[in-house]
Amino acid sequence: MEKVYIGVDVGGMSIKAGAVNLNGEILMKDKVVTDGKNVDVFLKDIKELLVKVISWCKENNYDVQGIGFGVPGMVDNKKGLINKMANIGGRDIQLKEYLKDLNLPIYISNDANVAALGEQKFGVAKGMQNVVLLTLGTGIGGGLILNGKLFEGNEGKGAELGHVCLILNGRSCGCGRKGCLESYASASALLRMTREYMEKYKDSMMWEYCNNDINNVSGLTSFECAKKGDEAANKLIDEYVMYLGEGMLDFANIFRPEAFVIGGGISNQGEYLTNKLKAYLEKQHYGYEGSPASEVLIAKLKNDAGIIGAASLLMD
Repeated sequence: MEKVYIGVDVGGMSIKAGAVNLNGEILMKDKVVTDGKNVDVFLKDIKELLVKVISWCKENNYDVQGIGFGVPGMVDNKKGLINKMANIGGRDIQLKEYLKDLNLPIYISNDANVAALGEQKFGVAKGMQNVVLLTLGTGIGGGLILNGKLFEGNEGKGAELGHVCLILNGRSCGCGRKGCLESYASASALLRMTREYMEKYKDSMMWEYCNNDINNVSGLTSFECAKKGDEAANKLIDEYVMYLGEGMLDFANIFRPEAFVIGGGISNQGEYLTNKLKAYLEKQHYGYEGSPASEVLIAKLKNDAGIIGAASLLMD
């Protein structure tokens, strides 16, 4: 029987699960929309989804080796708990205990961690030994592969790269501190900056792009207008790249990765973004003169990163 690993991509509104083989191929997947604010319903939906996936595996003669979870929040990977998760009620949810009657090994990790592992095993950073992944979304998630292994820190609560201090006593961050990288280089930060620039530059093309309504600002506004030559938008993008680039330089000095992998919504800018980041990093000698260059890559697994990465937790 071929061995397979079940990966679960947990969200507050929906849960995706799939069976993944040792080549990183998703053999089947399913999803369920869940009430993330009701813990009992949330857990029940997870178990029912897993029973479906496990049943499919057995019917098709696959040998399930275990279940991995990628969770967008704080977890305790030793106890198998979800300590805190966005869009879900309750604390210290006993996920592993609740699923014990499935009689399978279960491992829980942060969603950015599993994304990093998935990209290193089967994605754009396949085979690399040292990788820094940054997901640029509402916040900034971080994942680390160090010396070929996923680094999670004590209880799986490390690698919070979005919460390094970029500017002392700077903008307030959702974590409670001030000046975090997340406050300057997340997609949310980009939206804030776009509105600020539009207020400052009333003749910017960004107004026309938003139909003269600042409430229509999106993550595309600044990038698309910069590509068309808008001066204010280009200044904005340069500032954004500076903030993100400075964070990456710090990580380059600490971890000296072979590659940075960029995920999240902003990564859809592709080479337009990576070329600017590479130029910024090169100008600063990747943090220290004489240092080896780090590639800047766009995450490859996209919407399947959660399932493949979570399944990969069990493959080692």
